[in-house]
Amino acid sequence: MKAFVSWSGGKDSCLACYKVLKNGVEISFLLTMLDEKGLRSKSHGLKKKILEAQAKAVEKPIIYKETSWENYEEKFKEAIKQLKKFDVEAGVFGDLRLLEHKKWVENVCNEVGIKALEPLWNEDYKKIIDEFFSYGFEAIIISVKSNLISEEWLGQSFNEKFIDYLKSINVDLLGENGEYHTLVTYGPIFKKRIKIIKSKKSQINNYNILNIIEVNLK
Repeated sequence: MKAFVSWSGGKDSCLACYKVLKNGVEISFLLTMLDEKGLRSKSHGLKKKILEAQAKAVEKPIIYKETSWENYEEKFKEAIKQLKKFDVEAGVFGDLRLLEHKKWVENVCNEVGIKALEPLWNEDYKKIIDEFFSYGFEAIIISVKSNLISEEWLGQSFNEKFIDYLKSINVDLLGENGEYHTLVTYGPIFKKRIKIIKSKKSQINNYNILNIIEVNLK
């Protein structure tokens, strides 16, 4: 089965991608929805060139679609229809607990005639975290809700120390409600490691953000 991955560049989409690969699914494309100007991802606010670096590191073609929140579903369907021309039969998603989003994904995929694959759905959090680390994935924290998580974590590794911190402040360990976001820099699906060369911290609305300016592939 050929599939695309709904690609945020974060831990959940990367782990979901790896798990379906282990089950014999062929990943043909990465798909990322961008803002109206086509500069940053709608999900994590990553610059397009950072996403392109990830795609090069995993050696998969990445497809983009510009959208607003108002016409997101329409544009997402358009993107999937384009991918179906390349015999894509399924989409891979990293949903964990948000039933409303899972239902949306399944409805959209059903309407355009592909299968929705949700390898992380309703899995035990400890299992997901243990798998992420044991498989050798590496990630950094690129955004945190300023009223929940300390800014000092920006740019730091997503690791057991951070998980312990989240436990101490009673925040969802996998950030399922957008409490934080990550950027995966290496792992079993990567052929090269992403090294951050230049970045700058900033604040947008209620988020502290690590604005990644330049990266290298090693």
